[in-house]
Amino acid sequence: MKKIKILNIVLLGLLLTGQSCKDDFLEEKRDLTAVNEEVFKDPVLAQSYVDYVYGMFLPATNAQSFIVTQNASENGTYNTIFTQTTDELAGETDYNKEWAAISYVNNHANKYFGQRMSTSIANNVWTRLREINLFLSEIDKYGIAEETRNKLKGQMYFWRAFQYFDLVRLYGGVPLILEPQNPTMGENEANSVSRSKTSECIEQIVKDLDLAKSLLPGKWDDANWGRITSGAAAALKGRVLLTYASPQFNPNDSRERWLAAYNANLEARQLLEQNGYGLFETGGTANGKAWGDIWMKEVGNPEAVLVYGFNNVTYGSNLAKNNGWEQAIRPKDIFGGGSISPTKQILDAFPMLDGKNIGDPTSAYTYSPNKFYKNRDPRFAKTFVYNGALFPYNGATSYRQWTYYWKKTASASYTTTETKGANSSGIYLKKGSNPNATNTYGVASGFQQSGTDFIELRFAEVVLNLAESAIGADKLQEGLEGIMKIRARAGIENKDGAYGLSESLGNRDKLFGSIINERKIEFAYEGKRFFDLRRWKLFEENSTTAQRIGVKPLNGTRRTGLLITLKNNGQEYIGSDDPLLKRGATAPIIEREPSTFPEGISDQEQYLDYLYDNYFVVTERDDLDRTNATPKWTFKWYPQYYFFGLNQTILSTSPYLQQTTGWDSMNGAGTFDPLK
Repeated sequence: MKKIKILNIVLLGLLLTGQSCKDDFLEEKRDLTAVNEEVFKDPVLAQSYVDYVYGMFLPATNAQSFIVTQNASENGTYNTIFTQTTDELAGETDYNKEWAAISYVNNHANKYFGQRMSTSIANNVWTRLREINLFLSEIDKYGIAEETRNKLKGQMYFWRAFQYFDLVRLYGGVPLILEPQNPTMGENEANSVSRSKTSECIEQIVKDLDLAKSLLPGKWDDANWGRITSGAAAALKGRVLLTYASPQFNPNDSRERWLAAYNANLEARQLLEQNGYGLFETGGTANGKAWGDIWMKEVGNPEAVLVYGFNNVTYGSNLAKNNGWEQAIRPKDIFGGGSISPTKQILDAFPMLDGKNIGDPTSAYTYSPNKFYKNRDPRFAKTFVYNGALFPYNGATSYRQWTYYWKKTASASYTTTETKGANSSGIYLKKGSNPNATNTYGVASGFQQSGTDFIELRFAEVVLNLAESAIGADKLQEGLEGIMKIRARAGIENKDGAYGLSESLGNRDKLFGSIINERKIEFAYEGKRFFDLRRWKLFEENSTTAQRIGVKPLNGTRRTGLLITLKNNGQEYIGSDDPLLKRGATAPIIEREPSTFPEGISDQEQYLDYLYDNYFVVTERDDLDRTNATPKWTFKWYPQYYFFGLNQTILSTSPYLQQTTGWDSMNGAGTFDPLK
């Protein structure tokens, strides 16, 4: 984003106007045992405090924003651990490998809940909550105008709810701390708050969001773009109650919970629409144009309900808040990082152009494994970059990414055409890429000077949250219509009257399966997949919900990619030179981007089909996950992870906390029931 974001505007403004208390304020933020009354007397400083709290929740500069989350670490840092604990990315984590025992002393007891007190202040759960509680307890005391205070408080109630929801969906009930506590190194009875019931935590989260909704505007002016709105508070409430209605928290399928989620999401959609929010449709639905451009519209984007802002200030500057996504997804040959390797499992999830699954005999389109990209859901080409696909950037609007391999000798390993190194899967991500991004042509920063915002909560999620809640509440047709709205915007053809979902008509479980798959596609690589799999309990082999809704569980699987090789006259090409690049007057086999085409072919897209028909061989590569284990490594999730146990780092200093059932502790088996 070209403008400097909220937090930096405020801090820079304080510097330029010579307000010396700015440094005192930031110092005060580190000394959490005191309260600087000046902060709560001055609207600018009070706003600066609120913006500081925003910064504690948002990704840091150069974050790979689309696939990282904050809730798999203990110190506020973002990482890809939860994304790798899905079918979106390969790699072993503490939550997808075998353990000898499930125990609080192991790293699979997620440490996000808390850490031991130290002499320095860390950006962790309880620090963030204390900052919020301190503000809420003091802001009404010192005379700031009520309208200003209400907007500030509304944002803080939102972030408190946001933080508690993160805790509850990981652990179930947690201690409800609603007043600022003074940190102490020793025992402190006042601070020894036990875990509240999950139901009590949900009630408090909803209460905070209702307060936020009542205090916040439906829309801010452009200068305050990115601040929390009443619609964002309503949408988060919808997300919370949908989670609470899902099988993870609702094993008995209570319709009352589904109806509560439905009502919350209906209110969120209506409130957002009243304030100009909706699906981003600029450019039209043909070829997925509007869908692909969602990320390119920033201020005033109707899709952006909750947005994490970045800027394109010069890389390395103290004011830079660059988005590292562009750098991460771009290939090394054009000075990108080449560090994101999407999987064949997500590639295959995208349906055909008529919305039918690949291989469905009722589809109007025949799926070809060797021309996997043909006649697919338009979101496919806007999400992935495959061998030969366009991946434009500033100054190279016709740039194509090639990912094929060949052998130089019959006994040699495969050589990639990517001279600076390939990624792991032979597939790149296009989602969120800017076709006008600049790679500075070899300067060390590459594509890092990117200001593309990340939309944490899109209007499309509100639509699908409402649709799923409707299905849960037995409003099946309304639920189907919600999915159809998403597919219509994506540019899918409607040949069966249901955008490819006619087989799900009137069947609650099939519609649940359809919506989980739709979320898998629509929100691919947006940090949502882990929590969808978890709330629907879709990991382990004997998952009853997976059987109900027709979804294959992850346990026992491996994440894979594509290996694309060359054949010539029916035989695998073996040679010292790249088979599709000129060496002198001709290429060893054929040019991949010729100046003229064979007879009957009029453009590069048709020529690409010709190459796949005659020269490329597409196979599945199975070396993304570990290959050095016997027996072969496969994904392993334990049912105890649906509600994580408290780690020894927190239990050793807070022995009054009950351990979660299914986990051990220093005091024996866990007794806290997260379903109450």
